[in-house]
Amino acid sequence: MKKRIFSGAQPTGELHIGNYLGALKNWVALQHEYESFFCIVNLHAITLPQNPEVLKKKTLDLARIYLASGIDPQVSTVFIQADVAEHAELAWVLSCVSRMGELERMTQFKDKGKGNTERAGVGLFTYPVLMAADILLYQTDLVPVGKDQKQHLELSRDLAERFNRDYGDAFVIPEPFIPPVGASIQSLQDPQKKMSKSDENLNGSIFLLDDADTVTKKIKRAVTDSGTDIKFDESRPAINNLLTIYHLVTDKSVAECEANFDGKGYGQFKTELAEAVVEFLRPFQARVADYADAELEKILKDGAEKARAIARETLRDVYEKMGIVRLS
Repeated sequence: MKKRIFSGAQPTGELHIGNYLGALKNWVALQHEYESFFCIVNLHAITLPQNPEVLKKKTLDLARIYLASGIDPQVSTVFIQADVAEHAELAWVLSCVSRMGELERMTQFKDKGKGNTERAGVGLFTYPVLMAADILLYQTDLVPVGKDQKQHLELSRDLAERFNRDYGDAFVIPEPFIPPVGASIQSLQDPQKKMSKSDENLNGSIFLLDDADTVTKKIKRAVTDSGTDIKFDESRPAINNLLTIYHLVTDKSVAECEANFDGKGYGQFKTELAEAVVEFLRPFQARVADYADAELEKILKDGAEKARAIARETLRDVYEKMGIVRLS
């Protein structure tokens, strides 16, 4: 039996190249080693207000991006979170074994609450519990996560261990998978912070559907460090970040990247980086347009049916262990 992985993304904002290099690219590789479940987590999206029509569109757009990235629906299970009601049911169960103090320590709640957590929605506060339910529902062995989500995975592990201790073994204890390179692509305008789809400065992120001219302009405007050498160096975060992007989109080794730019200036470096990113995105963008609505909906419905069968078994076991009567 293959071990299982689960991961997902919210259908909000525009996915950027950091999302691809730090997450989607790893999902594509891991799907051939693990039984893989990739979810569009649209219930998480409503922890903050959303335009209903935009949310509907972005949910399907995100599914297209998953598939265009190379996630194979014949190999992996791709589905929409809201199509599997067990996510919400298990989240309620886990909220009853969670502690207020645990959730108050979650950094994303503090960040998204923007200093006014008294007025934040309850869903924003309990978001990590729903994330735990997403993961534990599928008896997940491995969770590909970014560094900013590691704290949430630790909560998932804690809740699974607590439930298993108090009621009997019901959940696999998941382990994180954080790639050694590309786990955190930084902003082009502020290399001290992560590239973000919610960044107000649009020049900080290269979005997956940006056209060639837009990509080139953003890279040309990217900040650089003092000095002239183009080498990997964590003490020079701007150049280090740009080189990391080049390294990941070209699949050249670290040594090959540095050799390629030996003696070259920042202008030539940015030109070659822009060309490499444009060529990297070109076939992906063509594939995004390939999926008709009918084909996409069939893939998602088939995925939800498979996910639901596993989720139902997990929830049935949880209810039985807790003494919750369910006659149908």
